[in-house]
Amino acid sequence: QVQLVESGGGLVQPGGSLRLSCAASGTIFSINLMGWYRQAPGKERELVATITSGGSTNYLDSIKGRFTISRDNPKNTVYLQMNSLKPEDTAVYYCNADGVYRTMYWRIPEVWGQGTLVTVSS
Repeated sequence: QVQLVESGGGLVQPGGSLRLSCAASGTIFSINLMGWYRQAPGKERELVATITSGGSTNYLDSIKGRFTISRDNPKNTVYLQMNSLKPEDTAVYYCNADGVYRTMYWRIPEVWGQGTLVTVSS
């Protein structure tokens, strides 16, 4: 079984920074795509950023220039550095892994983390 464990959420003032981490555990051969999604109260879950195993990234327009996604492939870990945080960034942030292979030919369905709360408030 593959699990994603997130950490790094919390309360921060507007303009502050936080770094989220997400580590995948279990028997893993490779992970094609890792990413972060968020869901604010009363809103639908939205994609924040994704990164491929080769390092190609994709970002939500509203966070471009403020957030940076990165990953450590040998550690199966993805990070989200969030700077210049705004109250509208307040949400539960979820880690996602897609294209997860437990062996070279055994692909499993996408995996979600349990979520970590980020609150931006003065």
